[in-house]
Amino acid sequence: MVTVGVVGPRDLVTSTRKVVGSMPGVTTVALPYRTETQTVEVVRGAPGEVDAWLFTGVVPYEVASGAGLLDRPASFVNYTGAPLLTAMIHLLKEGHDPSSFSIDILDVGQVDETLKEAGIATSGAHVLPYRRGLTAADIVEFHQERAAEGVGVAITCLRSAYDVLRTETTAIRLAPSIHSVRYAMQQLLVAFGEARSDDAQVAVGLCEVDAAAEGDLRREASGLGGTVVAQRDGRFFIFTTRGPLEVATSGFTELPLVAKLGAAHGTIRVGFGVGGSAAEAAALARRALGRAGRLGKEAAVVSMRNDIDLTLSGTSLRSLRRPSLSLLSERAGLSKATLVRLQEMLAAQDDATVTTRTVAAALSVQQRTARRVLNRLERAGAAQSTGRQGLGGSGRPLVTYHLYL
Repeated sequence: MVTVGVVGPRDLVTSTRKVVGSMPGVTTVALPYRTETQTVEVVRGAPGEVDAWLFTGVVPYEVASGAGLLDRPASFVNYTGAPLLTAMIHLLKEGHDPSSFSIDILDVGQVDETLKEAGIATSGAHVLPYRRGLTAADIVEFHQERAAEGVGVAITCLRSAYDVLRTETTAIRLAPSIHSVRYAMQQLLVAFGEARSDDAQVAVGLCEVDAAAEGDLRREASGLGGTVVAQRDGRFFIFTTRGPLEVATSGFTELPLVAKLGAAHGTIRVGFGVGGSAAEAAALARRALGRAGRLGKEAAVVSMRNDIDLTLSGTSLRSLRRPSLSLLSERAGLSKATLVRLQEMLAAQDDATVTTRTVAAALSVQQRTARRVLNRLERAGAAQSTGRQGLGGSGRPLVTYHLYL
């Protein structure tokens, strides 16, 4: 079952959910706003069970993307094709010239193609394509200027612009068609499936390190979601899947256990292979280990299909005074907005010790969601369990964590 958060104006969220809700294996969460400027607030406040985002238009999608909040598969409903043709039919019914209008958000090529397919002249279409940073005020001004030039109809994709324009001129607000919603959902489900498929790929590691390091290796490999198996030749296999490995290595860029075990035990070389089967992954791991052997005494390489070899740094995020939020966001699977709020929480405290309760309060979420956040940060190397905090009465003690933010 996939839980989709539908983001947009309330009326479009309602109509979009009706279409999406009829699709098997999909549930929806309504995330409406009054104006597109509230997109960031709405997405930040979405419940943790949302697996993917569906935006009712490109504007809220771009707002959320610009704020770094698209930490899950996301798509938006396109208004070309059927929605635009519906607007043309409405103009004809109302006695307006369908070849003379101003329209926003859509690309010129999209508008021209739709009009040509319908046999409508394109010379009278005045288009304001979307660009990042475009505001409702910009859109209203564009339509007002065209109206002053004699263009009699304004077609807008933005609810806030429509509310202004309809009091001044003939205005039509484009709305998603059933077909456009279904198409957007198909794209979203494909992206969601690809993400899950990538996460499920097999990852096999082959490690050369002193036998005395086995205990430390097992402990560090738990952060990769991995299982360590000793081999007769003195090497060690590490079995995991792509998802946990990609998170723990910050998008295949670093492997801190190399520096840790190297400092304690000397030479360590690790080769990871990522493939569709254990056999393929193991073969790639051997290739990766061979390449790591040519890099020095402390080295790690990830090998994938198509001759892709990625060298991993041994630097730990914890060694950085102020980690890159973009890097940590990818590594932990959390939005940069969430990490910023945690940084703000720490700035207001005397130390970096937190619990699920304090994190839940800072993020305005339930404690079970806060626990998932802390678990992700711990796996990413940005949090460490430090003990337990008694409640002074009944109830389970709270686990305390130190955050490295």
